[in-house]
Amino acid sequence: MRKFLSLTLIALLVFVMAACSKPGSSEPAKTEGGDKEGDKKTEEAVDLTPEEGAKLVLWDNADSEAAWATMVAEEFTKKYDIPVEVQEVNHVDAAGKLEVDGPAGLGADVFHAPHDHVGNMVKAGLIYENVLADEYKESFLPAAISGTSYTDENGDSKLYGFPMAIETYALYYNKDLVDKPAETFDEIFEQSKGFAGDGKYGFMMEPANFYFAHAFFAGYGGYIFGSDNTDAADLGVNNEGAVKSGEFMQKMNKELLPLKKEDITGDLISSFFNDNNLMYRISGPWDIKNHEEAGINFGIAPLPKLDNGETPKSFSGIKAYYVNSYSKYPKAATLLAQFATSKEMLEKRFEMTGQLPPQTELIESDAIQNDEIASAFLEQAESALPMPNIPEMQSVWGPMETAYTTMWNDGTEPKKALDAARQQIEDAISSQTK
Repeated sequence: MRKFLSLTLIALLVFVMAACSKPGSSEPAKTEGGDKEGDKKTEEAVDLTPEEGAKLVLWDNADSEAAWATMVAEEFTKKYDIPVEVQEVNHVDAAGKLEVDGPAGLGADVFHAPHDHVGNMVKAGLIYENVLADEYKESFLPAAISGTSYTDENGDSKLYGFPMAIETYALYYNKDLVDKPAETFDEIFEQSKGFAGDGKYGFMMEPANFYFAHAFFAGYGGYIFGSDNTDAADLGVNNEGAVKSGEFMQKMNKELLPLKKEDITGDLISSFFNDNNLMYRISGPWDIKNHEEAGINFGIAPLPKLDNGETPKSFSGIKAYYVNSYSKYPKAATLLAQFATSKEMLEKRFEMTGQLPPQTELIESDAIQNDEIASAFLEQAESALPMPNIPEMQSVWGPMETAYTTMWNDGTEPKKALDAARQQIEDAISSQTK
């Protein structure tokens, strides 16, 4: 299998051998830190020798991620004699749950959260800084480090996450229905004409889910917060490129997917694909096992080019563990997060979940480079943009979903729908800063 290592990807994958002990070493790490004021940093010269009587709670997702987290907890307990209770809490809900439970001393000591929540979590004082930052910067992908870091108003960037996976979405195709995956969306439109009808579809996606719609939004030139997605004062959600993405989605609705947004759920899309009634779908690595278990002969390819010649710019995300700043056992909790993101544990995570490890040495390994599915996601990752992690991003999801819903369901003129979304986002951000 050829390696998809363009100059762009090579730049991401530069590996510098660590000069000191790596995460997951057999001895508790000692490292420098600061105080627990403002950014909830652990105390100076922290010794990660666990607190006496420590017992931990770990929050993670269900299914294969829960199985991996349980395995990690068991191995950690064997090594350090610290009990760990694994609880299933969806990673997108964890931060909100801790805002309520944390001050009362409840909730997880270590929890899984998406990287776009980092800014809010820092502002809310929910997470400790990762005091092993130097070690992680030496052995993890720069994208994983930047995604789980936060830059404050003084321009100081600090790492908070313990990265576990880097992911994006790509094009799934049914090999029994498609001889060769489409390289352009024009091809998908054309191929669908000879297949769609009588309960069959050429292409499906969740049209109003901005996580997916962003690929077309950015592919046509829309942007969220300026050129680097950190300037909340520079909103590009209703610019010319964004409007073109809305027009493209309406064409898709008319010619490929004439269903209401509410009827196009992830479960429905999976069902059609697993019943051989769907040629193409957009999804991420979380659906690999689903389709494998259904016995579908499928492949994965980068998203097809748009009519402007650009590859759609999918969102990329960094899954990571974070240490709860309200934990009674911050040293033991940091040790658990470190252990979970060791090379050995992340290698097992890839085996159990199919999610790409953000550690450079593992990404460069033959096991991933020679894997047809993993390498396809890596190729799409070259065109992907990390989700913004500044607090203002949480004000974007709802208005953009509403905009794409009205464009899709009601045929609302894209400029009108996106102008309304911009106003809603500006109002929400303004209310946050008062």
